[in-house]
Amino acid sequence: MGSGMNSMWIELAAELGAQVLYWEVAVLAIGLSMAWLLNRFIQGQVMRKAPESWKIGIGGAKRLLFPLSSLIFISLGILALHHGGYHTSMLQLASSLLVAMAVIRLAVYTLRYVFAPSTWLHAMEHTIVSMVWVLVVLHLVGILPELLLALEGISFTVGSHTISLWLILQALVIVMVTIVVALSVSRFLENKLMRAEQIDMNLRVVMSKLVRIILTLIGVLTALSAIGFDITLLSVFGGALGVGLGFGLQKIASNYVSGFIILLERSVHIGDVITVDSHYGVVNQIRSRYLVLRKLDGIEVVIPNEMLISNAIINHSFTDRKARVALPVMVSYESNLERAMELLKEAACDHPRVMDDPAPEVQVLGFGDNGIDLQLVIWIPDPEEGSGSLKSALYLAIWRAFQQHAISVPYPQRDIRIIGGGTK
Repeated sequence: MGSGMNSMWIELAAELGAQVLYWEVAVLAIGLSMAWLLNRFIQGQVMRKAPESWKIGIGGAKRLLFPLSSLIFISLGILALHHGGYHTSMLQLASSLLVAMAVIRLAVYTLRYVFAPSTWLHAMEHTIVSMVWVLVVLHLVGILPELLLALEGISFTVGSHTISLWLILQALVIVMVTIVVALSVSRFLENKLMRAEQIDMNLRVVMSKLVRIILTLIGVLTALSAIGFDITLLSVFGGALGVGLGFGLQKIASNYVSGFIILLERSVHIGDVITVDSHYGVVNQIRSRYLVLRKLDGIEVVIPNEMLISNAIINHSFTDRKARVALPVMVSYESNLERAMELLKEAACDHPRVMDDPAPEVQVLGFGDNGIDLQLVIWIPDPEEGSGSLKSALYLAIWRAFQQHAISVPYPQRDIRIIGGGTK
């Protein structure tokens, strides 16, 4: 065991039953109580009245306020006891546990802020919590310094560089922490951009994606420089990536470029009602590589961005969000045609989704074999809600109105006339 940890445990054992133990318990109880009261006061009187723009900082402060304030009060108690010539082994142990609590809370909050809730995120949180507590235990029992020396002793040579297992672990931790910090900053800037209503939505999406890419790249390069990696070696990787794009990754690169083209030229927006191939629905998301189209039955279709550039698409809400809906109706020749047209228009005007401007219109399409072909034309302001239930409700209202006013809907029929009925 390390000499520092040995002396701490020896002092802690010696304090059992001594008067200093009571002082340490009192300091610990007072420190935790004052931290709890301070936490309640700040959350109730300060954070609750803070503006919405402080939401991110408040979320982190709530998780760190109690362990950090407790650590401050306990540190003041340690200084006071040291001034009186007392040992403070138990308080130092409590300080280590509070530092571990603060690190765990900050790490979990950052991960939840950066990434969407998922199974792997939950597993990552448990892994981080377990690793932090294992490191704390190893530190308290004095094994951690010896473990670090053992990891540093496991090394191998690459060219003129000697790389140890401890250096690799350091590099992984630095890279992951730097990337998470870069993603946190980019997430914060994305939220600011997405709330800027004076900027077009597509431009906001483009800017947020560029911010994330640039900050992530800067974070990775900074992390590599911090661990002593020669960044000029990345030029080799860049050349290999260029060759890969030229041969096997054309589709992937094309989809990414197409995504930025779509966002910049504003041909498709989030919330637009479009038809791509045989898919009709509402644009739910526009990602760098693909578009998510939510069909009216709730099914989501992932469409590569290249398909939107190379194929013709129908944007039903490109310049105007309202959509035209036509309902064909046939009435018999014996029915009152003008009255039937009035009933069709009345049924349309009574439905709440039908717009008054443009007003519903009834057209005579022609004279068919079985009856007169009519068409009710209406306009709706919310095509993303679908038209199936609307048509069903209107047809039901039309049927009831026809029943009340003796307007008949014909059905196919054939008359057979026999000429020269006699036989020879």
